Amino acid sequence: MKAIWNETIIAESDDTVIVDGNHYFPAEAVLEEYLVASTCTSHCPCKGDAGYYTLEVAGETNPDAAWYYADPKPEAEHIRGRIAFWKGVVVVD
Repeated sequence: MKAIWNETIIAESDDTVIVDGNHYFPAEAVLEEYLVASTCTSHCPCKGDAGYYTLEVAGETNPDAAWYYADPKPEAEHIRGRIAFWKGVVVVD
């Protein structure tokens, strides 16, 4: 699977986990050079507290377009250390 935004591959892995229709990529499969830490957070009753990254690619920014659960609830432990995308990031096979 590949996560693509602004015509650039942000992440690539054959080991994604799908939860609620979203592909969670292993953190090591995501190119850190495109991630900028965000102060945005959210809470999911099933997964826990999410943190976000803004994507910066070729001078363009996509605020809070990637998220992760640093300390997921026990029932979501399988997404620990993984990052998912939205806001126009296309995930393709």
